[in-house]
Amino acid sequence: MSEKYLVGVDFGTLSGRAIVVRASDGVQVGTSVSHYKHAVMDRTLDAGDGQKLPPEFALQNPGDYVDVLTDAIPGAIKDAGIDPADVVGVGIDATSATVFVTDAEGTPLCEKEEFKNNPHAYVKLWKHHGGQDQADRIIALAEERGEEWLERYGGILSSEMLFPKILETYEKAPEVYAAADVVVNLLDWITWKLTGELTFAASDSGYKRMLTDGEYPSREFCEALAPGFGPVFEEKMNAPIKQLGEKVGDLSAEAAKLTGLPEGIAVASGNIDAHVVVAGANAVKPGQMTAIIGTSGCYVINSEGYKPVPGVFGNVEGGAVPGLWGIEGGQTAVGDVFAWFEDNAVPERYEQAAREEGISVLEYMMHRAFAMEIGEHGLIALDWLNGNRSILSDARLSGSIIGITLQTRPEDIYRALMEATVFGIRVIVDNFEEHGVPVTEIVAAGGLLKNHHFMQMLADITRRPVSVSDAEQTGALGSAIFAAVAAGVYDDVYAAATTMSHVTEHKYVPNEDASDKYEELYGIYRELHDFFGRGENQIMHRLKDIRARAFGE
Repeated sequence: MSEKYLVGVDFGTLSGRAIVVRASDGVQVGTSVSHYKHAVMDRTLDAGDGQKLPPEFALQNPGDYVDVLTDAIPGAIKDAGIDPADVVGVGIDATSATVFVTDAEGTPLCEKEEFKNNPHAYVKLWKHHGGQDQADRIIALAEERGEEWLERYGGILSSEMLFPKILETYEKAPEVYAAADVVVNLLDWITWKLTGELTFAASDSGYKRMLTDGEYPSREFCEALAPGFGPVFEEKMNAPIKQLGEKVGDLSAEAAKLTGLPEGIAVASGNIDAHVVVAGANAVKPGQMTAIIGTSGCYVINSEGYKPVPGVFGNVEGGAVPGLWGIEGGQTAVGDVFAWFEDNAVPERYEQAAREEGISVLEYMMHRAFAMEIGEHGLIALDWLNGNRSILSDARLSGSIIGITLQTRPEDIYRALMEATVFGIRVIVDNFEEHGVPVTEIVAAGGLLKNHHFMQMLADITRRPVSVSDAEQTGALGSAIFAAVAAGVYDDVYAAATTMSHVTEHKYVPNEDASDKYEELYGIYRELHDFFGRGENQIMHRLKDIRARAFGE
């Protein structure tokens, strides 16, 4: 009997990747990537008329996602050198909440002539923060009315959620909202396109669409937010709910032509790109915190029972794996912080020195940054260069660096920014622990795994052992694992994850001497975190307001 294979597709922030894995052991045998032609539109509407976009916008063009289906999937099959007929299932994951509006057939409104130059008709990427005012109003009204669902989101609501994004569209572009038949998240749009069946993934709906115990926020609540907005869920988001590992449907004939996959194979319900890593890294037990660390950071931990935890991004039964409560925290920028510094603050003399040594600028910076003693730079940074997701959930917060002198060097700032991102992770870990959710181990995946200095720092500052996923693409592997369940290859995700994942346990362990030195710096970080982040000082908010006025918002 021929070997069975599965396809996992991961839709990221800048590209989409497809992998082919063997069902028997999860080994990746083929891969291909498709880079989004329009990337992230955060300054100008490049897919439209090129108009200048307001601050905090982050848009994408849905046509770029289709390229992943038509290019990356066939490319991965070709790279694997297998017979496509041996593929038995496909699973997808995507950034979330990555939100857009379509007609009843699933055509995005931005592809229609009358809306091609309207920013609100395009995809609002997960890091689009244009709906912060709407998020604030949702929270205030929910608190006033005593809405029970708010507790599931830590008593706060990020502007990255679907709810404030669609309220923003309703209020800022009512003509787009009126023309929309469906408000959809990217991961559900892809499974819709693959099967012809519109369904909503239960996990994503719980974290991003405020689905709580089978109910959305009430019509009365939505109407109180804005007259006429009341029926938003029943009219524009009324689709069947599918659980993780459940089959949405069979691959349609049209999708088979697009992808080169066999018609009729199982298509699994979609998943959030970070949450799918829990299965991909086999971090399915309570106490194991999955850390997906790349351009941003997402931290998911499972709990046997419901534990109210303030400041989290969501607390959903079956949110990461069936039978457990998945609790999520996150950072809106991790690798993006380092990339910002590398792109904007590395002097030419460092670039020249790196060329002379025959190494990259990044390697040169890292060598200098980690040649110093802990605390030698005399700096503390706040890592909120793209706002704070957890535990403050405030897109109006911004980054800062305290302690700069005339002796401060670029590598000092670079290391302080790295430390700040890990201090931010420690805040999330401490918050879990303080509210009855123990964190005994960190299981890491993502692009920053290759940065060994960062990974050791993660163990030292959190004082936890760090295991790492050895899979080249853990997210796409997680999608393939759920596809294996949907296709009936394995009975459940636990069996599939045990067999198909590849993890090195406790690759990094805390160095107690380093941990003790970091502790003092962490204490200062917490002081600044609370001073700027908990309302005692509004400087960051005021600066954002001034900036918005300058843009004419």
